[in-house]
Order: sequence, then structure tokens, then C-alpha cells
Amino acid sequence: TVQVNIIQRHGARFPTSGATTRILSAVNKLKSVPQTTLDQQLLFLKDYQYTLGVADLVPFGAYQSAESGAAVFERYRKLVSKGNIPFVRASGSTRVIDSATNWTAGFAEASSNAYQPKLTVILNESLNDTLEDAMCPNVGEPDEQTDIWANIFTPHIIDRLNSWAPGANLVPTDVISLVSLCAFESVALEKLSPWCSLFTHQEFEQFGYWSDLEKYYNRGYGQPLGPVQGVGYINELLARLTGLPVRDNTQTNHTLTSSPITFPLDRTIYADFSHDNLMIAMYSAMGLFKQASGHLDPRKPNPERTWVASLLTPFSARMVVERMTCRGLPKRLDDATDAEPSEFETSSRFIKKDTFVRVLVNNAVQPLEFCGGNEHGLCTLPAFVESQAYARNDGNGDFEKCYE
Repeated sequence: TVQVNIIQRHGARFPTSGATTRILSAVNKLKSVPQTTLDQQLLFLKDYQYTLGVADLVPFGAYQSAESGAAVFERYRKLVSKGNIPFVRASGSTRVIDSATNWTAGFAEASSNAYQPKLTVILNESLNDTLEDAMCPNVGEPDEQTDIWANIFTPHIIDRLNSWAPGANLVPTDVISLVSLCAFESVALEKLSPWCSLFTHQEFEQFGYWSDLEKYYNRGYGQPLGPVQGVGYINELLARLTGLPVRDNTQTNHTLTSSPITFPLDRTIYADFSHDNLMIAMYSAMGLFKQASGHLDPRKPNPERTWVASLLTPFSARMVVERMTCRGLPKRLDDATDAEPSEFETSSRFIKKDTFVRVLVNNAVQPLEFCGGNEHGLCTLPAFVESQAYARNDGNGDFEKCYE
């Protein structure tokens, strides 16, 4: 491995302001029911107080990013030197900036402070920002698809909860909020939330599919103007992989990308910090997780689907794009760890001095069918660049549709 490009979601956080409003509405419906009529399953409400903050990282989220920084140093330490430390950028939200600085702290600590990367560029989210999905006013919403599924899987939950709390009059959006509260409160308090006991394993899986649909039809393949919002990042990635200036007419901030100070092309490790929706758009722009069976059906989950939001963009999710150089046959492809690298079989694909690309999403090697990936998930760099025609063509006209 000669170069590593990381894009990572911020760590675990409190609910956003909009989610907080919806969660409190659902909680207050239940708390307004006279305690004498509550089922014993809801007796915890008697002393329950909602104590979560809004949008900021929780301590576990800070730990996730620091741990990730340490893991990157341990894995890729051979790429680091005093004159070549990671180049770090972040989108301008507080939780994203904090995740980036937690990552740099974890990296530095793992190196016994021999290498101390700094957050060099913070991208203003109200300006051109390749690490945020805010530059397409005409983009659609996923509500039609998520509402169809919510109206299928929530009625029996609503019936049960309303029978436990007569008069609460919960509706599908309340169920979505209460299931998410189980997760938010558990990561914030670092213990299982009492809300989790209200739902079955199957119901959590059904909620998971609601999240799959939300991402797929929000910034994924199911949203006509979703993938184009990941084009700017892909074009920056191509510039780093090839060592050539950025060519992009979508989200890129040309003032930043034209300067070697704010967009160097000579580093071995790049780390960018972002949001889940941007990462979904970027996966879709690149061609990852395309569904062989067509668009996700809002009425019935396909058990064979590879589009699973909890695997694509959990808190602290990361995609790593490695550039590798192979120097002979048969070739051990060094993955830049101290462990013995894997032995690769002699293959006509491994041509002397050839350069390859490998993509890992949350440590899972991606097959890269779109550029002829071999059994080890390796594409030649020219084939990878060629496969990214959608980004290289600025989204084939989709970016203009954002403003028409």
C-alpha cells in the first residue's frame, strides 16, 4: 500500500433537533397517560426523564473516532514519517470537527506522540463542500417509500403500545421515534435503554429496513438526484489517486483544491470527516452496493440485499481506498501491517510496476465489479479511474438538474 484515502462519518451523537422534537412528542404522549392505567411494561415512565442533548457527540462517539485514529496508525504506520503525516479535513458541523480532532488525538497517542496530525481544513457547510450533501435544492425526499413500509410494519406495534397506554394514540412516526430512542439513549448512557425492552428482535429488523429505504431513496440509487451529491468527493479522490489536479464542476471549492496547502497531492494518508448522507451519495456515485434485483421494494424486504444502512453508515462508518503498487510476480501485496501479508497467486493481472486500487467499507473488502475487480477486490488504477465516468462527467447533467 502506497496511499490511503479515508472518509469517515462522525461518531455516535445525540439526536438532531428535528429528531429530538419527534422523540419528545412520542414520549410525552405516553407520559400523559394516567399512571394507574399503564401496563407494567411502561411503569418505568413513572420516574423517566429525557436527558439527551442535541446533535453533539456522546462520549462513546468521541471514543470511536479516537480508536479509529489509533487503528489507522497501527495498520499504516509504514506510510508515516516526520515529513509525511496524514492530511485531515472535516465538514463544518461541530460533531464532525470534534470527530476529526478525536481521530488525530488517537493517531498521535498510538504513535507515542511521534506524529501529531492536525485538522488542516474545515469546509464551511454553507459554501461549496464535498463533505456535505447540501448542494442540491431540487433533490427529492424518501417519505413516499418510508411511509409505505411504516404503514406495513408499525400497526401491530401501535396496537400493543396503545393497549399498554390507553389514550396515548400513537401513530407510525411515534414508533419510528421510540425505536430510535432505544439506540440513542443506549449509546449516550452506555447501558441498555428501558425503551429497548418494548420491541422484539423482528421489530428492530423491520425498523432497520425502514432505515435502508430512507437512505436508498434519500441519497442512494432510488433518488434521481442523490448520487450526484457524492461526485465532488469522488473527483477529489481521483485527483489524489492519480496525482493530477482536481477536475470537477460540482461541489468542489476551487479556491481550496487549487492550493497545495489546502489540497496537497503528495501525502500518503488522507482522512476526511463527514456525514452519513454524504457517504451514501458517494457510495452511489462510485457504484458501490448496487442492487442486482433493482430498486428496494418499500413493501417487502429482499433478504439478499446488500444495501443495509446499519452496515453502510453506522456511527463512525468509514470507507478506505488504498492505492497499491505491485513490484513483481508472484507478489505479496503488503497491506502495511506488521503482520505477514497475504500471498497472492501468480496472475497475469499482476504486471510489474502495476498500480491497483482496493476499497474497504467498514473493513469489508468490496468486489468492485464495475472496474473488473479480481477475487481480492483489486482493480487496476486506470480501470478504476475509467469506471468513474459519472463523476468525471460531473454527474452527466444531474448537477444542473439540482438547480433547474
